This record gives sequence, structure tokens and C-alpha cells, in this order.
Amino acid sequence: MIKQVVVLLVLSFLIASCNNNTSNENSTTDSTGINNDTGGAAYDTSFKAEAESFADLQVLRYQVPGFNQLSLQQKQLAYYLYEASLSGRDIFYDQRSKYGILLRKTLETAYSTYNGDKNAEDWKKFEEYCGRFWFSTGNHHHYGNEKFIPACSFEYFSTVIKGSDSTQLPKENGESVDAFLNRIKPIVYDLKFEPKLVDLSPNIDNIKASSVNFYEDVTQKEVEEFYSKLNSKGNAPMWGLNSKLVKENGQIVEKVWKVGGMYSPAIEKIVGWLQKAVTVAENDEQKKSLQLLIEFYQDGDLKKFDDYSIAWVNDINSRIDVVNGFIETYNDPIGKKASYESIVSLKDLQSTKRIKAISDQAQWFEDNSPLMPEHKKKNVKGIIAKAITVINESGALAPNTAIGINLPNNEWIRKDYGSKSVSLSNIIYSYNVAGAKSGLVDEFALNDTIAERLKKWGALAADLHVDMHECIGHASGQINPGVETTDKTLKNYSGALEEGRADLVALYYIMDQKLIDIGVMPSFEVAKAEYDSYIMNGLMTQLTRLKLGDQVEEAHMRNRQMIARWAYEKGKPDNVIQFVKKEGKTYIRINDYNKLRDLFGQLLREVQRIKSEGDFNAGKGLIENYGVKVDPVLHKEILERYKKLNVKPYRGFIQPRLIPVMEGDKITDVKIEYPTSFFEQMIEYPKKYSFLPVKN
Repeated sequence: MIKQVVVLLVLSFLIASCNNNTSNENSTTDSTGINNDTGGAAYDTSFKAEAESFADLQVLRYQVPGFNQLSLQQKQLAYYLYEASLSGRDIFYDQRSKYGILLRKTLETAYSTYNGDKNAEDWKKFEEYCGRFWFSTGNHHHYGNEKFIPACSFEYFSTVIKGSDSTQLPKENGESVDAFLNRIKPIVYDLKFEPKLVDLSPNIDNIKASSVNFYEDVTQKEVEEFYSKLNSKGNAPMWGLNSKLVKENGQIVEKVWKVGGMYSPAIEKIVGWLQKAVTVAENDEQKKSLQLLIEFYQDGDLKKFDDYSIAWVNDINSRIDVVNGFIETYNDPIGKKASYESIVSLKDLQSTKRIKAISDQAQWFEDNSPLMPEHKKKNVKGIIAKAITVINESGALAPNTAIGINLPNNEWIRKDYGSKSVSLSNIIYSYNVAGAKSGLVDEFALNDTIAERLKKWGALAADLHVDMHECIGHASGQINPGVETTDKTLKNYSGALEEGRADLVALYYIMDQKLIDIGVMPSFEVAKAEYDSYIMNGLMTQLTRLKLGDQVEEAHMRNRQMIARWAYEKGKPDNVIQFVKKEGKTYIRINDYNKLRDLFGQLLREVQRIKSEGDFNAGKGLIENYGVKVDPVLHKEILERYKKLNVKPYRGFIQPRLIPVMEGDKITDVKIEYPTSFFEQMIEYPKKYSFLPVKN
């Protein structure tokens, strides 16, 4: 069905603490022996990656090396795609909640126009709420999905609103400020009002329990019956991807996101900028894909989206690339509706060498995998692997972002035409720089041997994991003939199982001589570093992202805990993985790395079988039995140890700003700037990119 990125704890437990050896030299050699010719573009090591921090969040900045070396045509293309990207920003706010734009406009007005004391303690609490809201694109935590409320009282909140410019508040016609405050009070302060953005609990109506704005007045049963009538076998589109399902006059109807449909004002702006981009496309393949994307936005036909996806996969020569549209379904409790996202990028020519070396061997990896023979692809099609330098992100990718992407998501396109697998190299670089002094490894590694291995090889291990997760993980395996797509067969467990399947491919092959033979890994010490990191993260350190008493909800966290916990339990007879107590603290020790690899292979075989056969009960059993429950005693210990490090568990990014240099109506250059304040950017954006009304 889908992929998404591997989002590990602060880019995996280990990357957060590894050494960063990047220099300003134009040519270096990394630990794999591959020459790092950056073509004259290098990172500025004096660049400050960290910006504001608040609540459980650290905001970072990233550089775009290579941008200034682009041709004028490429810069123009990047600028037009950048504007198209940000033009869809409102859409994701509304998708997250039907009150999203209402609340955002309220906070924007208060933050920018409040005339009271901005040094007061209560103002700092209000400001933190604004930051959390903007970071999460709404008032549900971006990762945990639970609703959060301001730390200041409603009385103070009311004082701020009343002390702001009332003409800018999103009031209804004739509505007083007091009436407005009374109307929004439960939306802001009542934790029982829309308590969960996405609720994946078993044996409930997941649609009714989730507040995400993809459905209205319909039950999960009604939705499943509605889409069951549409054929999803063979070369069928991913039905429902670009619409909201509602009940009107007793009938269920789709409100399609397109020009002339739902979200039309924003989509018209996206289309306008894409049309400009077509005029400066780098080649015919890129021009064709952009034209098809425009046509999809204009008529909302999902078959046209598949045509676009095929054309996009076939565009392998462009330096500038873009993902723009309704892509990932993680915010839908049953995995049908896609969130708006966009990423504009340029190819990182050096880092692409490593990821390409892996993708070139995709058929070998498939042939030698532990999958059942009938579940292997006989002919792995065109995996286009590359590393990219991000120029801009928007929607579901901002401010918290992916570190790797594999698209398109439609299984039959991947099977027949291939896919693009990308690693976001400058995002990973920024994580490395910011995380180098976190202290996580020293706190949670059992001994100096493990700690030093993680510090020496952690970055490369994580890079290889991401590369293989995206390149050969999501591209591997096949669904049995006649079996429906996983949104129908595996339902609310499909996301976690797919991410687990891709992780298991990476884990299985990182302990393989093949990586040494093709020159991307110098020794098995890298593989051991990855195993140490992954098991520690899955069993312990990712728990820092949960409040005490919570269970695991997010799909990527579920997949990591499922894998680590399953391997621990199944390896008990041979003591493969061991919990160790030392000086009152809990640690993890892997006693047999080769046996752990065998366990990963066994679990990979089973997860692929579940996907290939559409075995819902087995998939549910894996996730519920191994991926959800948390040991409260261990959780409490981990939180206490983590708190002493003073490290934020979540990180996201301020976006660079592209500025066109104009001579009359012609762009003669495009400059790139790096803003330093997340809060200022959140006030800057709505002045230019607010296209949708409060109610859509």
C-alpha cells in the first residue's frame, strides 16, 4: 500500500549522538571510501542549526548547499515549485481539523496584535501554546495525536484575545468577541472535545473516534461499504485518496479536492504556480509530469494521478524535483484519505552514489531474501534511488519532516513501473549537527564498547538503514493475485505493518557481506551499531515520546516496538537480547548478532506473508501483542533518565526563503535566505499564503 519515511527517535537513537566529520572542503572521503565530490557546494560549518525550543520541541534550520550553483532556469523552476508548495499550506490545516484554520487565524491575530505585557509568565505560556499549535498544524500533538491545551487559564486566554485587534479575528457576522470566545472555548480547552486526532484502538469505530477532517457524519462501516463497491484489484487507483466523505440529505457523497471542488481557492494557486513551472521545466519528461499533475488538480480524476505518478517515476534526469499532492494516508484511521504535502528538492550528486549502489542490486536483494518464493518479485522494476537536498517543505512534511521517501504508493505502479527512493541528505546533516552533543548514547549504551561503536559508525548505520528501507524495503515483495489492497485487508494496521516490513528488510541486509562487497559499508561493526541502536530504541528510548501511562499509537513507533519486542521474546530461549541492570539503571545487551539477524528474517517472512495474503487477524495480533503495550515501570525510569539530559524528543525545521530578483517582470536570479525564528515564519506565511476560508 504505502510507505512513508523512517522517522526514528531524533533521527534514530544513534544519529542524535554520533560524531559529525563534515568539513568545508569541496572534496572529502567518507567511511565507505566513496569520494564526496560536492561540485563546489559544501556545508557552512559555522551555520547554527538550532533555533527556538519550547515544550517537547526543538526547532532546527537546514542549509541548501548547491542552490547557488544552479542555472537561472533551475532557480526559476525551484522558485515556482516553492510557491506552489506553500500555496497548499491551508489545506493541511483544514485536513487536520475542521477548526484548524479558525484556531490558527485566532492565534495569529493574538500573537501579532496583542497590546498587553509580553514579558508576563502567562504570556510565555500562551506563546508556547502558539508554538505547539503551529508545529503540530493544529491542537493535536503531531506525533502522539492527543489533544493539548494552553498552560494559561481561559481567563488569561480571553484577556489576550480581547487585547488584540478584534477586526482580524475570524468571528462570524455580527458576533461579539465574548460570543466568539464562548464558541471556541471547548475547541481550545475541553480535552474531551475531539480528544484524539487519529484513534487506532481495536474493536471500535476508528472513524467516529478520530477527529481528523476526512469524514463527517459517517461511520466506519458506511465508509468501508462505500469503497467496497469500487474495484481495487489490478490497475485500480487508490480510491478515496483526494476527497472528504460526508453525508448530505441521508446520502454519502465525496467532496473532491480539486479546482471547482473542495479547497479550490488554494488548489487554483497551486495550479497557477505549476503552470509557470512547466515553462521552465528541465526536460520533456519533467514537463509531462507537471502537466499531468496540473490536470489531476483540475479534474480530481485519480486515474490521472496514476498517469502523473508514472510520468514522475520516468523523470530520472532532472536536477530539480518536486512531490506535491495528496500523498500519505497516515492521518486517516483506515488509511484511505491522503494529506497534502510538498517537497521541493535538488539532487545531491555525491550522496546519491551510496544509495544508487544499493538500488542497483535490488534484484539480488529480492532473490536472496527470506520471503516465501511466491511472495518475491521475479522482476524488480526501476527503483530510482537518489539523495536529495531539500529546498522547501510544506503541508504534512513541515515543520516535522521525513528523512527518506519512497513513492509512488500505488502498488501496481511500483510493480510495473518502479519507484523513486530518496534520502533527504541535508535534513539528516542538520539532525547530526544538532544531535552531536545530546548525551543520549552515553546515558543509554550499556558499556564503552557499544557507545564508541555508536559514535563512530552511528551516522553511516542510520544512513544505510534509511537507504535500504526506502530502496529495497518498500519495493520488495508482492501481493498475491486476487488479494485486495492493504487499506481493505489490513485496515488500521496497514501503516505500521508496511513500515515494519521495510525496516525488517533493512535490518536483515545490514548484516550481509553484500554491503561490504559493493563498497557501501566497511565492516560489520556498522551493522552491530544499527542493531544496538534499533533494539534500544524499540524497547526503551522511543518511550521518551510518550507520557507516562500512554500506550504506543503512532504507526512508526508501533512498528519499531513490534520488531524489537518480538525479537526479544522469540530470542529468549537463546538469550539473544537481554535486559541488564547496572547501578539501578536498565540497559539492553545483544548477545548474538547473527541469531538476531535470523530472527529479523523470520519476522520479515511473516510480515510479508500477512501483506501478501491480506491476513488481518495475524497482522492485528503482531501489532497489538508486541507493538502497543508499554511497561510502566521501565517507562518511568526512561523518562526520568531522559529528563536529566535536557534534550527535546521532537524536532522540526524552519523553511528557507526564496527571493526572486526582478528586472521588470522577469526573474534574473533567485536568492536563498535562512530565517532564524520559527515564530516569525509562522506569522509571515499567512500574510501571503492564506487562501481558504474558515469553513470548507
